[in-house]
Amino acid sequence: MLIDTHTHLYYDSMKDRIEDVILQAKDNGILQMICIGTDLKSSEECIKIAENFENIYATVGIHPHDSNDVPLNYLHELFQLAKSSKKVVAIGEIGIDHFRNLSPQKIQNKVMIEQMELAYDLSLPIVFHNRDADSEIYEILKNNSFHRALAHCFSSNLSFAKKLCDLGILISFSGNITFKNASNHDALMALTLNQFVLETDCPFLAPHPFRGEKNEPKYLKIIAQKAAELHGVSLDEIEIHTTRNAKTFFNL
Repeated sequence: MLIDTHTHLYYDSMKDRIEDVILQAKDNGILQMICIGTDLKSSEECIKIAENFENIYATVGIHPHDSNDVPLNYLHELFQLAKSSKKVVAIGEIGIDHFRNLSPQKIQNKVMIEQMELAYDLSLPIVFHNRDADSEIYEILKNNSFHRALAHCFSSNLSFAKKLCDLGILISFSGNITFKNASNHDALMALTLNQFVLETDCPFLAPHPFRGEKNEPKYLKIIAQKAAELHGVSLDEIEIHTTRNAKTFFNL
């Protein structure tokens, strides 16, 4: 059994055939999924999907790309969404993105910290996005309280992975570990089996040999097989440990 810790099931490529997506995932050993919100609308969509399917859970949050466009009462809206369903298991996807910089850096920082504070008040973990922002993310995490934190789609180096682990942060690896130019192999190989989980980030980042196509939860098994190969352990061990880590983190 595997748990896909990061999906965006509300995209039309999956939402319009959600039952088939879930069935194909189940056929490949993926029995539970976390549907991740990136703004108020998608967060609401995540909850609707989670309420309709027993094996799907939801997060609510504002992605850094969308942080400049939040309404003044967005924290109240997120609070109401988080309290509206027992299927909400985290605040996310929050974070910092200096690759695209679709929102001003100061706004990204402010909105991330505000959502961390909300998560702390709600006793929920956070799921964070980090692209080209290692130093800034680290300072925010080091200087603001959180119950538990998950580094989504980790693509940095071993040194940064160790710094996050020293803060008690869980690492998540996606389909990019299957790419020939992957920069995160050293980190995955050095971490213990208790320090990471797996995700697809679907419909993005489909693993090799499906790179460039629409990603789906069913491909998580390919990612798990690559993780097992890199770590020098069996697929069963990867399944056991990453599933246990995900269940503990999200309190499933």
